[in-house]
Amino acid sequence: MSSGVAVRVAAARVLDVVMHRGRSLKATLAAALPALADARDRALLEAIVFAALRQHARFDAAIEAWLAKPLGPRDQELRALLHAGFAQLDLGMPAHAVVASCVDAARALGRPHQAGLVNAVLRRAQREGLPDAPADAGWPRWLAAKVRADWPADADAVFAESARAAPMWLRVNRRVASRDAWLEDARAAGIAGEGVPGLADAVRLEAPRPIDQLPGFGAGAISVQDGAAQAVADALAPAPGARVLDACAAPGGKAAHLAERDPSLRILALDIDPRRVRRMQDTFTRLALGVEARIADAAAPGAWWDGTPFDAILLDAPCSATGVVRRQPDILLHRREADLAALLATQARLLDACWPLLARGGTLLYATCSILRDENAAQVDAFVSRTPDARVLPLDDAFGRDAGVGRQRLPGDAGMDGFFYARLAKA
Repeated sequence: MSSGVAVRVAAARVLDVVMHRGRSLKATLAAALPALADARDRALLEAIVFAALRQHARFDAAIEAWLAKPLGPRDQELRALLHAGFAQLDLGMPAHAVVASCVDAARALGRPHQAGLVNAVLRRAQREGLPDAPADAGWPRWLAAKVRADWPADADAVFAESARAAPMWLRVNRRVASRDAWLEDARAAGIAGEGVPGLADAVRLEAPRPIDQLPGFGAGAISVQDGAAQAVADALAPAPGARVLDACAAPGGKAAHLAERDPSLRILALDIDPRRVRRMQDTFTRLALGVEARIADAAAPGAWWDGTPFDAILLDAPCSATGVVRRQPDILLHRREADLAALLATQARLLDACWPLLARGGTLLYATCSILRDENAAQVDAFVSRTPDARVLPLDDAFGRDAGVGRQRLPGDAGMDGFFYARLAKA
């Protein structure tokens, strides 16, 4: 099997388990990528899969319109292969190569009797182009309705931005290199990027690159982190030497950013998942940071808290992730309406559990990568109303749109992910 066919086979298999079996895109890709030896093939696989998932509703509509006989339950892998082919055409890849490789992939998948169908459907897509679909076609109806209710003037832009590829954002570790110095090294290596006003450590690249091929990665000079997530360090702004809790810390980027900025901070980073904590520890080791990572449930402090209050707490709460659909397009396939009620309860429980751990005069930053008001402004409003010693501290428009008790970014605002921030002080 040629490497080109191997990539298409892998794309069909990844898409099949993500679209039809409810598996996580991140975990499925992590398992599939090591089988491809060439970094270019790995990059192509990721590009195909992400493009297909961002347009899955549009591609399904084309299949339903163009096939005389609907695909059955045993043809899900074939459906996934067609999605992979459509994605390649959408990405502007040479049509003849797309068709030929996908036809060969059908044979490699044990479907030689369907190779002719793959050829015919992809050639029709080449001739006619893929049909358009409404901007919210890929969103569950209940979720699209919530976005429209919360952001009536911006909903179509949210849907459109969520279907686009996100830019690659980097965080420069100021303990290793200045941002300007890193940008000079990048330019010398032929990599185009720019610093971003208002985010002292952020760089946005013109085109994505494999992280391990960027200058200084091995030395801990850079990490991948969206600008919206980098703004957390400015929103929390702990004092030098402060004792800081990152309550739901994995994968550890925000705790790492705080430690890079101020090595005097005493940071405890928690997560309930042992595997995620191990990954955090690997990150802190790579960056040579003295952050303590611990397996613990922030909502049950009786099992781990030593009774010493924290000066600052970051609660980056579990959420619907509706602000990062462009990075995690499988969210729209897997999110269920019942999930939201469970998430709202978890967020409230975490706020109530973390607040007693905060010292008087201390600051808690509540953050999510959601754009839903129920998870954000309404959640904070409810907490403040039941917590007499909590008061809202203002954040300026550098953190996004005014959302009453906090600030909200929508996907694509200043090129960033959707994100919510609310800063609370303990009287």
